[in-house]
Amino acid sequence: MTSSPSRLPLMDAIKAAGCLAIVAHHLAFYGPMSDVAYPLSHPLFDGLYAYGRMAVQAFLVVAGFLCAMQLGPHDGTRTAASPWRAIAKRYLRLVVPLAAALTLAILCNALARRWMTHESISAVPNPWQLFAHVFFLQDLVDQEALSAGVWYLAVDFQLFTMMALILAITARAGMPRMGIVAIAGLTWASLIAFNRDDLWDETGVYYLAYYGLGALVFWATEPSVRRPRVWLGLLVACVGAALLADFRSRIVVAAAVAGLLACARLSGGLAHWQMPDIVSWLGRISFSIFLVHFPVCLVVNAAVARFLPATPVVNALGLVAAFFFSIAAGAVFYRMVEGRRFSAAGQGGVVALFFAVGLAAWKLGW
Repeated sequence: MTSSPSRLPLMDAIKAAGCLAIVAHHLAFYGPMSDVAYPLSHPLFDGLYAYGRMAVQAFLVVAGFLCAMQLGPHDGTRTAASPWRAIAKRYLRLVVPLAAALTLAILCNALARRWMTHESISAVPNPWQLFAHVFFLQDLVDQEALSAGVWYLAVDFQLFTMMALILAITARAGMPRMGIVAIAGLTWASLIAFNRDDLWDETGVYYLAYYGLGALVFWATEPSVRRPRVWLGLLVACVGAALLADFRSRIVVAAAVAGLLACARLSGGLAHWQMPDIVSWLGRISFSIFLVHFPVCLVVNAAVARFLPATPVVNALGLVAAFFFSIAAGAVFYRMVEGRRFSAAGQGGVVALFFAVGLAAWKLGW
């Protein structure tokens, strides 16, 4: 979901639509406003509840495509000399905005806790929980997430690290194309096995079914590749076989997005399809919206529950307000955090502030 080095209009459109779908899904999923407003439109809330989260699959396909673009060009040799540098850069790209967003989440949880009692409010953080989040380990060590969607960043980092190391190892061994073969094999294993077993859903191999599709589409459509449609046809056959073994709508969504990217790249439209300015803007700040929307929605939920009548219309208006407040908060967050170039001291300061606020919340019982 993170931004591409240069703007690709189609990518922006996918990310814009996806982040708005996730905000709407979380507003429908987490109450209490959606619970009160539910009688106004059962089908709408049920649809957002069941299908809104499928935007995650679109994000992962795009992320895999952009990862292959960054680590490529075609055989991954760009990072063979220094894979750890690429991994460290990715870590900082994720952890600094995450730390800032979680600082906001802790403060918003403390405020919401004063106004309402609800299961969507996270428990007071503990020191181990703070460390686990900074190293993207919270799910693997069974620590409660401090905000919705934190798992995505952990999975993104796992997948990027996995791909960077595979490509670097095979390139150093003098077999750079074997890296792509290995990733293709792991993607197939995810499609046919790991992605069908919830035991793996806290690890990257579960989500490689989507991420790998994006990467393989990028490599299959490189200008240097002969007969790209043959390789894309093999991808289609693999996805079809996986769906015959176990139909999953999330795989259909991922395949559709991957197919769209393939068609756009082969036709030359990936970088040239024009999008309205509002779509490009939303795509640019989509990662920031994703990071901050949940604490913003939590505070709006709490404020409506505490200060306004518990009627369906009032709470429906509250949902609309929370939706647009989330976009506004994302724009501010992008300007102040994601879009800024921090020095090493600045990056450390953001993470230190997260620990300071988290430890204060732990000691004071916020």
